[in-house]
Amino acid sequence: MFLSVLLPFSNTMKSRQPFFISIVWFSLILHVFVPVSGQHLAVDCGSKGGEDEDGRNWEPDEKYLKKSDGSTQLQAGYQDPSLLSIIPYMNARIFTSPAKYEFPIKSKQRYLLRLHFYPSAYPNFNISNSYFSVTAGEVTLMKNFSAEITCKALTQAYLVREYSLAPSDSEFVSIAFTPSTNYTNSFAFVNGIELIAMPNLFGLASVVGYGSSDIDVSSENLQTMFRLNVGGQSIPPGKDSGGLLRSWYDDDPYILGAAIGMSTEANKDVRIDYKKLSHSSAPEEVYRTAREMGGDTLNTKFNLTWLFQVDANFSYIVRLHFCEFEFDRVNQRKFNIYINNQSAQTDPDPVDIIEWTGGKGVPTYKDYVIVVGDGPGDEKVRIEMSPSLEYKSWYADSQLNGVEIFKLNDENKNLAGKNPQLSSMLLKMGSEPDKSFVSRSNNTVVIAGAAGGSAAAFLVVALVVLAYRKRKRSGVDSHTSSWQPVHGNSHTTGESNSNHALALAQGLSRHFSISEIRQATKNFDDSNVIGVGGFGNVYKGVIDRGTKVAIKRSNPSSEQGINEFQTEVEMLSKLRHKHLVSLIGFCEDGGEMCLVYDYMALGTFREHLYNNNEAHLSWKQRLEICIGAARGLHYLHTGAKYTIIHRDVKTTNILLDEKWVAKVSDFGLSKTGPEMNQGHVSTVVKGSFGYLDPEYFRRQQLTEKSDVYSFGVVLFEALCARPALNPSLPKEQVSLADWARLCHKKGTLEDIIDPQLKGKINPECLQKFTDTAVKCLSDQGIERPNMGDVLWNLEFALQLQEKADTGKAVTVN
Repeated sequence: MFLSVLLPFSNTMKSRQPFFISIVWFSLILHVFVPVSGQHLAVDCGSKGGEDEDGRNWEPDEKYLKKSDGSTQLQAGYQDPSLLSIIPYMNARIFTSPAKYEFPIKSKQRYLLRLHFYPSAYPNFNISNSYFSVTAGEVTLMKNFSAEITCKALTQAYLVREYSLAPSDSEFVSIAFTPSTNYTNSFAFVNGIELIAMPNLFGLASVVGYGSSDIDVSSENLQTMFRLNVGGQSIPPGKDSGGLLRSWYDDDPYILGAAIGMSTEANKDVRIDYKKLSHSSAPEEVYRTAREMGGDTLNTKFNLTWLFQVDANFSYIVRLHFCEFEFDRVNQRKFNIYINNQSAQTDPDPVDIIEWTGGKGVPTYKDYVIVVGDGPGDEKVRIEMSPSLEYKSWYADSQLNGVEIFKLNDENKNLAGKNPQLSSMLLKMGSEPDKSFVSRSNNTVVIAGAAGGSAAAFLVVALVVLAYRKRKRSGVDSHTSSWQPVHGNSHTTGESNSNHALALAQGLSRHFSISEIRQATKNFDDSNVIGVGGFGNVYKGVIDRGTKVAIKRSNPSSEQGINEFQTEVEMLSKLRHKHLVSLIGFCEDGGEMCLVYDYMALGTFREHLYNNNEAHLSWKQRLEICIGAARGLHYLHTGAKYTIIHRDVKTTNILLDEKWVAKVSDFGLSKTGPEMNQGHVSTVVKGSFGYLDPEYFRRQQLTEKSDVYSFGVVLFEALCARPALNPSLPKEQVSLADWARLCHKKGTLEDIIDPQLKGKINPECLQKFTDTAVKCLSDQGIERPNMGDVLWNLEFALQLQEKADTGKAVTVN
């Protein structure tokens, strides 16, 4: 087998931190899709199946299990806010002995296989004991694999592994799960699998560093490591080409050094003509955007560089996608490509995309094989591009449209790498705390939504303006975003950003010493715990001889806690408003990270709406709380220096002080920027299920209207006194947003109102309130009101209610 020639290295790999691509949209599933026969088979492991948030149907897995002694179906004990759908995320099939699935396939057909894992808390099973191997036929995909360790290292809640299985003569594929015998009480689990029939997009590839050698990889098995839309926005699975449901991510986090070049986009009149290239190679959007150096003569002084971390002692296919959409002649742009400091070109001439493709708007891709050894620092793939100096072209420039990196199986048909090593910070933090919200009493006080979306936050605090140069060349305008968040590598500790956050906060909020914090909380006494969330415990404290405060103490098992700490300090230290929770100060001392807030004596809005045996809120109280929250959000959208999008509006993030004044809390997911010239921020989807803007979910474009949608759900929660999601209800009633809109359309909305409010709401007030809430839930953001209009409508609804209560006339300003 040719790979035995390419891998003269020891099979014993040193411990490294492999960086695996995470396909955010779907998690922990065994999913089968066979486009060649027009069938769509999706298997929700350990569940009865159903429809996910993307409208895809999932089947139970039982009929595909051929060997399943000792298997158990369990539901996860905690729903991480970053999960985008209950189905198929929240159920798992757990194996305490070897087991396998058999799925029908078409012979001589290549298939994409995706395994999805959500290492949550499952009843009677300690996820830390889960180590197992996975094989697909004769191919080893994983060995002694720990989904928990991998997710911790990547600071994410779930993991998706994607493989491309070589064509075979068989009419079925066996996916086997085997618990490791090297660990006590070990078990295997899976939440889902996808099998998608695909064209064989693999053939000859040039071997970097071996002269003009080419190898045929059409019959090899591969693991997807990275898939990037270079110079463009992330592309969700629903917008992928060929029905392959791939996710394409932006390349910003992988650019090395300050020379980031510039993003460009093809004019609308440029037509992408695939000619003989398969449309499944990449969606058109990949070929309509690119990163280039800019055509400046200074470009000859540096390289455009991307850096990727991979498993040592394997060979990799580096696939580079190209499409020239600016020039239409040869010699206008020539450049060189280097992979791991070796020239990737087999010809002496530099790359000329027009020469390769024959015309403007014609895409292509080139495959290169690189051998990665197991020496110190070897576990990297470095891609560099630079203008050609020997062969002069019109412009000193280079261009790249897309990147895919695939791991090749070795001579033993093995693709399994080692589990990553956790960083020293993660090891120091110890085991992961219980992320489920713990209410200590009916009077539980929660500050800043400790159990909310902060566990899913992936922000760094410094938001900077990237001065992308705009230029016009050959009648083509470049299209760039005027600002973007600084991207963080998942393996960084965040120390420099933390220092930046503290520098910003100095003079704007109080800096507490750890001794002050310990004194305020009686040395973090358990009796003072008033809430538990993803960030850590929330303590009631007393400072300055009597001032009550709430103190969030960071105890994360991942670096997400650092991101939330930085974001909250940077954001709240500069915001002061009656309807926003105030940050009094912070502590970064003695190895501790703490945030000190105003004490909110009456807890969250949610706990006063349902699951509460105490007196229910009156309709007028609910209206006033909604109005207060709307004022806080309206200030974020329009009153602060820059537009701030909260991104996690929900009833647990609306807190109440002792006078029932509502205050918006938890800014761990917030986004901000000096301007949004496109009217949106392109970002990975974050938020909480049930409240998530469907347009934001589909397009990954965040606007203020995303907050408006979430607030519409809050309004119906206030009216109906039920959760945003209730899986125990019939399918059409699970989502409060969907159910409320359907009832409003049918004219039966009064049937789902909180029974405690029946007959107590003025009909005109109810009409105004429900019309406003339904408009907030419009599918398209452009059809939703802005928060100022929502606020005005709610205030008018309150006046209508007061008119009915007192008989006074309503005044409209």
